[in-house]
Amino acid sequence: MVNQDNPLVALSNAMAGAVEIAGASTLMVEARRRLPASGVAFAKNFVLTADHVVERDDDIRVILPDGGAFEAQVAGRDPGSDLALLRMPKLNLQPFSVANEKAKVGQLVLALGRPSPEGIQASLGVVSATGGPARTRRGGLLEGFLRTDTIPYPGFSGGPLIDSTGNILGINTSGLTPGASITIPTTLAWKIAESLAEHGNVRRGFLGIRSQPVTITPNVRASLGRLQETGLLLVSVEEGGPAYESNLMVGDILVAFNGLPISDADQLLSQLVGSLVGQETTVEVLRGGQPITINVRVGERK
Repeated sequence: MVNQDNPLVALSNAMAGAVEIAGASTLMVEARRRLPASGVAFAKNFVLTADHVVERDDDIRVILPDGGAFEAQVAGRDPGSDLALLRMPKLNLQPFSVANEKAKVGQLVLALGRPSPEGIQASLGVVSATGGPARTRRGGLLEGFLRTDTIPYPGFSGGPLIDSTGNILGINTSGLTPGASITIPTTLAWKIAESLAEHGNVRRGFLGIRSQPVTITPNVRASLGRLQETGLLLVSVEEGGPAYESNLMVGDILVAFNGLPISDADQLLSQLVGSLVGQETTVEVLRGGQPITINVRVGERK
């Protein structure tokens, strides 16, 4: 008789339940000559997958968990991040639920794929590292990424990395680094997908700064009126860049961008994608321990 109080049994059941939940939003993508790949339901009629597995613009099929096959069109591509968005007309997909918290090193995760009609496949591991920005072999700058020790089985590219509750943490791909699979976090992947859905491509912005994370002291934190423990200390401001033209200074601590609190470089980079490029927005910094708001026109990274 199985002891239901056994923590290993509870963990096993939880992981199996997470796969069942996430499997409803994990799809098969037929867009290349060889083995099919995987994709995730980004919205009710959009599928997000890896760009390198979409080798053609026509005759693309997406196979649902129930076996139903439907034609799809390319809504947009971003080769630099190896992401492609497919449009599914007249279809009501079940979008993924995004994890509320960022993935942590040591966290148990599952990489999922649907590379064949036989059903969902899974690989268990832990998050082994987080990183970024990093140059990719596809000529892009990836603002952030995760590394895991899950096994990237054939056809897993474009599939999800999920947590123990079935929420998505990122998109897996083997197309960015030679001989290895990495995960593009949802904070970045979803931002790129939104831009692809709206524009068909991705515009990336820059402020012309170099920064490093710093702790905000409790007395200074009180002046912000919110619970925020870290910000970005500006250690360099590029002459002639957007930050320079807006009188941001070395020593300022950037704590918010476009009205959203910024605790680390990944959060800032994920915001510098899409419709804000070329537009004026607000940057909140701590200067001399006091918060001030400055208008900055976001430059476009070439």
